[in-house]
Amino acid sequence: MNSPIRGVVVGHGRVAEALVDAAEGISGVTDALIPVSNDGCDRDRLEDRIAEAINGLPSVVFVDLPSGSCLLAALHRFRGQSDVKVVTGVNLAMLLDFLFHRELPLHDVAEHVVGKGCGAIRVT
Repeated sequence: MNSPIRGVVVGHGRVAEALVDAAEGISGVTDALIPVSNDGCDRDRLEDRIAEAINGLPSVVFVDLPSGSCLLAALHRFRGQSDVKVVTGVNLAMLLDFLFHRELPLHDVAEHVVGKGCGAIRVT
């Protein structure tokens, strides 16, 4: 059996850390999500931080915004790699869903969490 897919949350400042902390606190699942901040680094260093978090494992890289330095770093280093999927616009609902579906094949889990994350956005 394959090991579960790794989740790497990349964000500006402390956004990734806060999202990971909240997801772990709600779910009770720890050590499945790794926060990465762009704080104090250029694109090359951010790419290195993301690569260190991935550590050669199949991963979904969740990026806070659909543009900007975090996305550019993830795409520059990992676009086209079959064992890494990059998902933008991360939210808490998406991360919680990931924690309970990371045994799915990589492409399927990425598509699944995008659907859950989009479905969680509503005007009431």
